[in-house]
Parts: sequence; C-alpha cells; structure tokens
Amino acid sequence: MAHECLVCGFPGLNEPPRASNGGGSFEICPSCGFQFGVSDDDAGFTFAQWRADWVNRGAPWSSQGRSKPRGWDGLAQLAGRRKSASRKGSKSGGQAGRN
Repeated sequence: MAHECLVCGFPGLNEPPRASNGGGSFEICPSCGFQFGVSDDDAGFTFAQWRADWVNRGAPWSSQGRSKPRGWDGLAQLAGRRKSASRKGSKSGGQAGRN
C-alpha cells in the first residue's frame, strides 16, 4: 500500500511517514527530499518550512536514484494535496499533522 508524503503530497511512499507511536519512518520522499524522523525531529524543520523551501526552489524532483514519474509536476501534485486536505479538514472539523 502506498502512503502520501505529508509535505508535498507524493502518493508513493512505501511506509506511513509517522508511526502510530509518533516516530518517523526515516523514509526519504523522492519528490521533495523530506526524511521523516530526520528532517523534522533531528533538523527541526516543520512540514510547512520544508514545503515552502521546496516550492521556492521550483518544486523539483529530489531523488537521484528513483526516476521522476512520466508527466510528474511537483506544483500540480501539491495543489492536489491541498484540495484533499481541505476536504478532509472540513469533514473532521480540524487540522492534523505538523503543517
């Protein structure tokens, strides 16, 4: 089962970004380069800070070892994540995560 990056919305992570106990998966998102449990817990970046930096750099594909999917567009991917999050937030009445 694929999991979504909490920073950029990439839908192809192999593990949930955060475990039920709150610990990071240590997986690196190939899209934005965020490493859960390191970029946040060790380096102190919030999801919003990393996301803003990634967007300011043009939302480039980050992975050098995994090929960019055909037709991939980082900004379009992020726009889809925001639409999905707003629908979820309106249903749950709140906001989850470390935006």
